[in-house]
Amino acid sequence: MYRYDYKSEDTDITLSKTKIKKQMHDLQEIGEQLAELGVDQLKQFNLPDSLLDAIMEMKRIHKFGARRRQMQYIGKLMREVETGPIVAQLEALRGKSVQHIAWLHQLERWRDRLLESDSALTELLADHPAADAQRLRTLIRNALREKELAKPPKSYREIFQVLREIFPEKPSQEQENSDM
Repeated sequence: MYRYDYKSEDTDITLSKTKIKKQMHDLQEIGEQLAELGVDQLKQFNLPDSLLDAIMEMKRIHKFGARRRQMQYIGKLMREVETGPIVAQLEALRGKSVQHIAWLHQLERWRDRLLESDSALTELLADHPAADAQRLRTLIRNALREKELAKPPKSYREIFQVLREIFPEKPSQEQENSDM
């Protein structure tokens, strides 16, 4: 079996050609995800200028063969970059971060509690006095009526939007550190 002298950063184990190719494809995939982002979002990643320029060039290329070659070049440039923070930031942008999912689940639990009991609304208003009590009562009443009549859940969804305003998402630790 042929083996490259390429050494893993973590260990002294020599990697097979298959594993090296898999790593390169993974880096290209991360590069593709970066290429799908807007210019403003890309600037948040603190990428090296050469990688940023290659990604911007990728956005201008339309021919398949040229795009493939450019993705290979981006993958090559990605070898020099620490990809962990980039992947975490991509996941956060795509709404896949653990904190973001936990926040969404918290909002869903509150919405369900509000529809199940009146004491939940009292508790919510006690914790968040700035919340619009009248609007919430109306939305809860309308959501319950929509459910009874098997209508589309317009008010049910609107309760979620109101809860998003009441409970703003806290930035993750990584995002707070990158802002400093």
